[in-house]
Amino acid sequence: MSVSARLAELGIELPEVVAPLAAYTPAIRHGDLVFTSGQLPVVGGELQAAGKVGGEISPEYGYDLARLCALNGVAAAAHIAGDVDHLSGVVKVVGFVNSAADFSGQPGVINGASEALQEIFGDAGVHARSAVGVAALPLGAPVEVEFVFSLS
Repeated sequence: MSVSARLAELGIELPEVVAPLAAYTPAIRHGDLVFTSGQLPVVGGELQAAGKVGGEISPEYGYDLARLCALNGVAAAAHIAGDVDHLSGVVKVVGFVNSAADFSGQPGVINGASEALQEIFGDAGVHARSAVGVAALPLGAPVEVEFVFSLS
C-alpha cells in the first residue's frame, strides 16, 4: 500500500510545511535520504503548547505533541521528495523533550512520534531513535523531533 493510501485510510491529512524560525531549511535531501530540521508541534503556524513535560505539560499531552511533530516531519520530507509516496521509510528519529528537573519519561513522550510513523509506514516505519531530556527548546516548546527518511 502506498504511503498516500495509508494516510487516507488512517484519516490523516498532512499539514503545510512549517516555515523556518531562523536561518535553516525544514528539510534537505542528500542522496537517497531526506533529513529534517527539528520539527515543533505547530499547527496552522501556531505552537500548540509551551512548557516543561513533567511540569505544566503532562507526559500524555507531550506524546500527542510529539505525534504532531512527526506529521510535520513527514510533510517537510514529502515536500523535498516531491511526493509522500517517494518516502520509502524512516531511518532515524531524534526527539528532544523540554523536561522538568525530575522527569525521566522522555522515551514514552517520543513514542508519540515513533508510533505515528509506524502507523503510516508500517514495517518501514521502524527506526533507530534517541529520546533526550533538555532544559529548554525554541519558543518554550515541550518537544522537538528531527527525522531521517529513506527515498524509494
